[in-house]
Amino acid sequence: MSEGPWRKDAWSGMGAGWAIASTLLAGILVCGGLGYLIDLLIGAGRVFFAVGMVAGAVVGVYLVYVQYGRGDGDGRA
Repeated sequence: MSEGPWRKDAWSGMGAGWAIASTLLAGILVCGGLGYLIDLLIGAGRVFFAVGMVAGAVVGVYLVYVQYGRGDGDGRA
C-alpha cells in the first residue's frame, strides 16, 4: 500500500508536541527536586518543594516560549 501525502502531515507536529511537554515536565521535576533537597538540608517541611514546583512551571513555560513561541521578528506571531 502506498502512503498518501497526508500520512506525514498528520504526524508533523508530534515531535514539537513531545518536546514542549517534556520541557514543561522537566522544569517542574528539576526545580521541584532542588526544592526538595533544600527542604531536606534545612528541615523546612515542604515549603521549598512547593516553591520549586511553581518556579519549575514558570521556567518551563518561559523556555517553551523562547523556543517555540516567538515570531520571526516581523511583527507577526
